[in-house]
Amino acid sequence: MKRLYLFSIRSFAGPFIITLLVSMFILILQFFWVYIDDLMGKGLSVWIILELLFYISASLIPLALPLAILLSSLMTFGNLAEKSELTALKSNGFSLLRIMRPLTVIIVFLSIFTFYFSNYIIPLSNLKWHSLIYDIQNTKLTQLIKPGVYTSDIEGYSIKVNKDDQGKLKDIIIHDHSVPNALRTIKAKKVNIARSHNGSHLFFELTNGTIFEELSTPTGQLLPNGKPEYGGVNTHPDRISRFEKATYRMNVTGMTVKRSDEEIFKDKFEMLNVFQIKEATDSIQRRKAKMRDMFTKSIKGSFATFHEVPPANNNIIMDPNMDSVVSSVKPYEKISLTEKRQLMSDVVYKLYQINQNIRNQEHFMETLDNEESQYWIEFHRKFALSYSVIILFFVGAPLGAIVRKGGFGAPVVIAAILFVIYFIILSIGDNLADSYVVSPWLGMWLPGMFFTPIAIALAYIANNDLSVTINPRAFFKRLRTKNIT
Repeated sequence: MKRLYLFSIRSFAGPFIITLLVSMFILILQFFWVYIDDLMGKGLSVWIILELLFYISASLIPLALPLAILLSSLMTFGNLAEKSELTALKSNGFSLLRIMRPLTVIIVFLSIFTFYFSNYIIPLSNLKWHSLIYDIQNTKLTQLIKPGVYTSDIEGYSIKVNKDDQGKLKDIIIHDHSVPNALRTIKAKKVNIARSHNGSHLFFELTNGTIFEELSTPTGQLLPNGKPEYGGVNTHPDRISRFEKATYRMNVTGMTVKRSDEEIFKDKFEMLNVFQIKEATDSIQRRKAKMRDMFTKSIKGSFATFHEVPPANNNIIMDPNMDSVVSSVKPYEKISLTEKRQLMSDVVYKLYQINQNIRNQEHFMETLDNEESQYWIEFHRKFALSYSVIILFFVGAPLGAIVRKGGFGAPVVIAAILFVIYFIILSIGDNLADSYVVSPWLGMWLPGMFFTPIAIALAYIANNDLSVTINPRAFFKRLRTKNIT
């Protein structure tokens, strides 16, 4: 029995590790494809890229792990069935579920690990990579190479550059007014832009260019701040120089990636674990209850009709001003026509105000409900992910025993199709929950609910060696005979 367990685990471990690494690689490439515009041209250091890659890898594990479980289980049992090892085990009295038992235990432990990972590690990695990508997106170095547009993002410089038909940079113009008493303009036909290793300087490799310099000399007078005044008549000597090749250095220390405070991202639902989500939803519930109570009191205070007058009772101390207030109230029949019209106008205006306040209150409460739904979506996502790991194993393992194909051929195609279906259902459920069409638990548990009956059916078919082969010719012949009769 121990040999059987070790054999099953050893057969599963290799494909699982390989498929997990391949899945992570594909998902990381997809991430960089999405954010390529934000990463290119920023002069990012290797350490920044590696840090972003590390945090992204941690946050992508929930998507890569189900695919790896599905594909590796399908490959493992497909290999066992193709080599008749599964048949030999069944002939010795081992059922498929018994053969799957050691791997089931491992998958359950992986599911528990997945929950703890998604509950504690993924919120931290989401916090890190969201703040880092935010800082990268706010690095404005890419504005320098937008063709045909002047940029003044670097203090003291105005830069414009064009591109030729091959996409190479050409016809650059640099207005350097970083020195108070000089204006320098550099024009060149060709240019290559590079950044220093520490990211503090830009180097422009210029070809066939001209430098125009306009200098200002002091007038002998001092400004109120004590600095000499520049300008006057005939005090602007010009100088023109030409060059074939030159390198122009520009200080861009302020354009490097600035790390923002991570505290501004900590309240987002993606950065919280289940306990923090529960506290956040409880806080929203208390806030909603307080808002309802305050709104009810404000509505009641708008009309004297809702004011409670205590009954006459010797044990109740009446307000001495209450008698004067009650005595000043006139019956409706004794009010003049002018006062009735004014009273009706006031009532209509107050009702209009109350209706408007009610609509505003409904909109505000709807916003709180939507915010609470986002927290519950993330809450159920963590549990639904762990369940998906288990259910996809029970889909892949029996299916591999049924198709009897191992390796990276048919199992990869079948796993890809199933995972696409899983991903589509997951995306549909996520979008429906995000748009508040369905409840958060239904949107997040939709893939598990879809694949559970499929897993049960496949396990029953594979465990009892039922035939699932369909003869298309016989099927259509039987269908045609039925239609004729």
